[in-house]
Amino acid sequence: MVDDNSDVAFILRIGLENGDATMQVSSYDNPVKAFADFKPNSYDLLLVDVNMPLMNGFELCQKLLQKDINIKVCFMTSGEINMDAGCFIKKPIATDALVKRIKAELE
Repeated sequence: MVDDNSDVAFILRIGLENGDATMQVSSYDNPVKAFADFKPNSYDLLLVDVNMPLMNGFELCQKLLQKDINIKVCFMTSGEINMDAGCFIKKPIATDALVKRIKAELE
């Protein structure tokens, strides 16, 4: 999970891991660091904030998909989104709703 707000990244990571004991979440508040640390075939899903400095969520996703084409992606934003255009999650979101959404994407 990548969100430039370190508090949001921490809260969502803890919430996801507590909400589903099978989830192991790596969280980053810097997209450049997330890209540098990314290991292909190590993750099931990317949960990426859209609006970040240095590299936005779409740019990060494009670079990560070059390393691992099989990974699933969900974008998070507090802005206006088209909910039917893929996996977009509107922030803020309750932890239980986020856990359900991620589990559904992984099925």
